[in-house]
Amino acid sequence: MAETNPQITDRESRRIRDTAPFVLTGLSAGHGIFHWFSQSFFVMLPEVVATFGLNGLQVGAISATREVVSGIIALPGGVVTDMVRRHWGLVLAGCMGLFGVGWLIMGISPVYPVLLVGMAAVAAAAAMWHLPAAAALSQRFADRRGSALSIHGVGGNIGDVLGPALTGVLLLTLSWRGVVSIYAVVPMLLVFIVFWAFRDIGRTGSIDTAPPQFREQMSNTRQSFKDHPRLWGIMAVAGLRGMANVAFLPFLALYLGLDEELDLGNAALGLHIALLVGVGVVAAPVVGYISDRAGRKLVLIPGMLALCALTALLVPFGEGAGLIIILALLGVFFFSDQPILTAAALDVVGDKVAASTLGVFSFSRFVLAAASPLIAGELFDEVGIESTFFFVASIYLLATVVLIAVPLSTPPDRSDVDSGGN
Repeated sequence: MAETNPQITDRESRRIRDTAPFVLTGLSAGHGIFHWFSQSFFVMLPEVVATFGLNGLQVGAISATREVVSGIIALPGGVVTDMVRRHWGLVLAGCMGLFGVGWLIMGISPVYPVLLVGMAAVAAAAAMWHLPAAAALSQRFADRRGSALSIHGVGGNIGDVLGPALTGVLLLTLSWRGVVSIYAVVPMLLVFIVFWAFRDIGRTGSIDTAPPQFREQMSNTRQSFKDHPRLWGIMAVAGLRGMANVAFLPFLALYLGLDEELDLGNAALGLHIALLVGVGVVAAPVVGYISDRAGRKLVLIPGMLALCALTALLVPFGEGAGLIIILALLGVFFFSDQPILTAAALDVVGDKVAASTLGVFSFSRFVLAAASPLIAGELFDEVGIESTFFFVASIYLLATVVLIAVPLSTPPDRSDVDSGGN
């Protein structure tokens, strides 16, 4: 009986793990896990509100906690991620484990502050996952960056679709704590699989040289922003977009779950949110492909204007068939713009500061977005859901105005990348 050479088996395994389809599929699937559970929380939110007796401001504080922690993690996290590229697999596995711990804390939380601690852990894990994942994809798919990041986003969007729908069904028989407890176990079981799949993801080419020190990496990042002033404009647009999105989703969930005229149960609430995201699953890669071929602005500006108009239209037409149509149209743009903004920034910078740049972007976005759900919550408490929707629409409009003024570079051509261009 022939014996199997362990070294050959390991080389074959590594060869499979190094292929572009494996990396893109694996990272997209992991992204889907993060979004599956995170998006499901919005379906559970009405029951969480009932359990702890929360008002609109406290609901906003849950989203604000997520944004603040994500921002705190993102800035140093991006720089450190570039420094430890050889250990990206370990970073990704650690993120998956921390994600499960966060959900476990939320599931057993006896009081509201402990719930916020769990949300902070969940936010930290999700923020760190995105940095090496996006940097690795940007490096590997330099000539198809918008498409690759959009497909990675589709992985998240699939989780966004399946999560709310399944969670709505589970809530028919389980409490929200029971659902969260189930969701805590899955990431913990995936830790070793994630490490095996991505342990070599950062070990390519020149990356095997000595990594830069923290101060040197910070200096490289500052120089990148100094050399490319347009990064500040892209960062402002991303921050405004983040402000609008984090204010919209939790209060859309409250509107769908608590409005007596709509009279939606948990299952119907999950399906409505799944519709919003489901359209994005189809639209995001198409929009990303168009941005690679026709330019980022041609996609981003109409998308931002559509988000502004459709959010405002929820006020007069936010029920019945009108609600379904608006949610479907929102799905075309709601989840497709962030990957393109990320691609627009990575079109400008090199691979050496890719994660650092994403960290700065995430930090600025989360800082701007932190106050947004609190403002939306106060408007919800004092005026009503209509004022919250108009608030979100106004932010999208401001983001569009800023975007028009920002010059965006042309996406790199395949021939440029093949010849060594960036």
